[in-house]
Amino acid sequence: MFTGMIVEIGKIERVSPGEAYRLKIRAKKVLSNVERGDSISVDGACLTVVNFDGRGFDVDAMPETIEKTTLKYLRVGSPVNLEPALKLGDKMGGHWVTGHVDGTGKILNTRKAGNSILYEISAPKELSHYLVPKGSVAVDGISLTIIECSGEGFAIGLIPHTLQHTTLGTKGVGDHVNLETDIIGKYVHRYIKGAAEGTVTEKLLHDAGFM
Repeated sequence: MFTGMIVEIGKIERVSPGEAYRLKIRAKKVLSNVERGDSISVDGACLTVVNFDGRGFDVDAMPETIEKTTLKYLRVGSPVNLEPALKLGDKMGGHWVTGHVDGTGKILNTRKAGNSILYEISAPKELSHYLVPKGSVAVDGISLTIIECSGEGFAIGLIPHTLQHTTLGTKGVGDHVNLETDIIGKYVHRYIKGAAEGTVTEKLLHDAGFM
């Protein structure tokens, strides 16, 4: 589990395609207390550390993960958002992010709004149920608040700090991003759908956190 608060921007040092798609990532801050088998969010995708040293770490990604995320676009030198998995006692600064990417979107437009930049991002239609104004969404692993929704997707506002300390500051129109909708929204939608269909069960209520 993650919070969507990016710890640092790493850099891809090597891409090794294959049955287990391996990425070597240069990093520093996320290596604090890291162990083999730990989870690190890479642009919002939860990946497992298989090796590490003082300069960075290696992760393997399954073919399904590569296909479903923007990891397939990474090349040597690409910057990536990094966040270590949440540990007991850590500060909760964003929202609950699982690291299980729901799909990808594309930046459709950017425009200034005061001291912020408004990003309009497309989203797969199947995610529209979970996207609501003032709700949370993880974009490339970053916890952000939705400003408005449209038929094509949604808009978010990025303050200078976010632009400087995440990879979104280097992305523009046409670039792809990983999307993960709010897990609470998923549970609520499932509950409402079950109630409407008359399929609310004790297990459903338990899974949704109502019992």
